[in-house]
Amino acid sequence: MREISAQEITEAVARLSIEACYYLGNDVVNALCKAREAEPSPLGREILDMILENAEIARRGEFPLCQDTGFTVVFVEIGQDVHIVGGDLYEAIVEGVRRGYREGYLRKSIVRQPFSARVNTGDNTPPVIHTTILPGEHIKLIVAPKGGGSENMSYLCMFPPAAGRQGITDFVVESVNKSGANPCPPIIVGVGIGGTMEQTALLAKRALLREVGRPHPDPEVAALEADILERVNRLGIGPLGLGGRTTALAVHVETFPCHIASLPVAVNLQCHSVRHKEAIL
Repeated sequence: MREISAQEITEAVARLSIEACYYLGNDVVNALCKAREAEPSPLGREILDMILENAEIARRGEFPLCQDTGFTVVFVEIGQDVHIVGGDLYEAIVEGVRRGYREGYLRKSIVRQPFSARVNTGDNTPPVIHTTILPGEHIKLIVAPKGGGSENMSYLCMFPPAAGRQGITDFVVESVNKSGANPCPPIIVGVGIGGTMEQTALLAKRALLREVGRPHPDPEVAALEADILERVNRLGIGPLGLGGRTTALAVHVETFPCHIASLPVAVNLQCHSVRHKEAIL
C-alpha cells in the first residue's frame, strides 16, 4: 500500500489550475496553425492569427488565456493500492482549487443557490470531481476548467435505437449550428453515445480531454468523427462565428454500451481555449 499525502494532492491541483488557465496545449496550438493554413476566409485567418497571438501572450506573460477561467472540473484516477494520509481526498482537491485560483489571480465564477441569491463563493469552489478507481499505486489528476459560454452549449437527447448513425450525426451537427458563435469557435465537439442519461453526458465531457484531432482507436467511431467534422465545417460559422470553414478543430466521440431500448447521445462543446493539465502522483 503506497501512501500519498493530502498536501501533495492540494499542491498539484493548485499548480494544475494555474497552468491550465495560462498555457494552451501544444496539440491545440498545432491544430490552430493547421486550421489557419487551410482557412479560405481572410477574416477567418486573421481571427485565427489573433487566437494564436493571444495564446503566446498568455504563455509568455503568465496571464489567463481567457477572462472566464471556468468551472473547475477535476478528473481523478486513483489506484486501489493508494492510501491518502493527512486529510480527505476531496477536501484536498477543493483546497487546491481554492489556492490555485487565489495565487494565479484567476476569476472566481461559482455561485451558491443557483436559482435564487446566486452569491459568489469567492474562491471558485466547489469543483466538480469525477473519480475512477483503477489497479495500481498512483493518482492521476486532470484539471479541466470549463468556461460558461461553451458549457451552456450542451445538449442531450434520449433517442430511440432506430435513430441510428444518421440520427446521431444530424443531432450533433444541428447542435453546433444552433450554438453558432456562442461557444467561441473554433471548437472541439465532445460527443457521448450510450450508457445512461448521466453516463453519456460524462462521456461527452471526457471526450474533450483527448489530444486534439487524434482519432478514436475504433475505426467505426473514427469514421463517425470524420463525417461529423466534415459536416460541421460546412456550416459556415467559422472562427468566432464570423464565417469560414474552421468551425471545429476536431470531433471526439466516446461510446459505452447501452440498454436495448435506448440510444442516449450528449454533446459538450469546448471553446478554442482547450484547457486541461494533468499530473501523476
